[in-house]
Amino acid sequence: MPSIQPKPSFLVGLIGSGIAASRTPPMHEAAADAAGIRYLYRKIDLAELKLGAEALPELLTAARRMGFDGLNVTHPCKQAIIPLLDELSPDAQALGAVNTVVIRNGRMIGHNTDWFGFAENFRRNMQGASLGRVVQFGAGGAGAAVAFALMKLGVQELIIVDLDLAKAQSVVDGLSPRFAEGRLKAGQDVAAAVAAADGIVNATPIGMDKYPGTPLPTALLRPDLWVAEIVYFPLETALLRAARTLGCRTVDGGGMAIFQGTEAFRLFTGVSPDPDVFFSTFASLGG
Repeated sequence: MPSIQPKPSFLVGLIGSGIAASRTPPMHEAAADAAGIRYLYRKIDLAELKLGAEALPELLTAARRMGFDGLNVTHPCKQAIIPLLDELSPDAQALGAVNTVVIRNGRMIGHNTDWFGFAENFRRNMQGASLGRVVQFGAGGAGAAVAFALMKLGVQELIIVDLDLAKAQSVVDGLSPRFAEGRLKAGQDVAAAVAAADGIVNATPIGMDKYPGTPLPTALLRPDLWVAEIVYFPLETALLRAARTLGCRTVDGGGMAIFQGTEAFRLFTGVSPDPDVFFSTFASLGG
């Protein structure tokens, strides 16, 4: 009688605050089912546990002891987790933020797949878009990842705008040594920057249901601009709606959320998942 080979199995978790509605666990589990992998994905919600990022050392010790194969990490832990890890990938080191931790033989290795998510979404949906000059709004953790992705995509000049100019300058200073001099700049004159731009990116939370509005006056938009979002609650933000009305090429934030997840899945399992499974699961959950 032929022996039955056990399926590979993985135990994974998501650590963050207010993650009850996260679509990440069902997307990963559906992709694993499609790939014939046993995969259990647990949410570790700091808000429900009434804990903060200071609980990370205890949670990481527990994950090691319980045999977790990996962890995704979101707000407020992406920076706080770094000193607790054994190793960082070059991308995580460049960005100073971790959203994926691979656990192998008791060692914890931090990665950042957020930048990959944005880059892959852009590549698939914005073929041929001009990358001469781009204006990015937002210089938070997601903003740093998006700026890194834009530079990797080949943007020649990236102007980062943030209400806190020092934050924008910090992202510029952090990434500039990795790219040709003068390609990254912090900006304040929004009208002038957008007037000379080929495209704009919203890397702020503005446009989410709880932060309504647009990151720039929509009167500054024009039909030859392309517009990219990272917000995906809702998929059509006020900015995208205004841009589409004008005839701009646009890309929503759903793909970034999906492709950062497919790359994390690959890092956890060594298997490249079917992105269509991620997309269909995302859509079935209200995406």
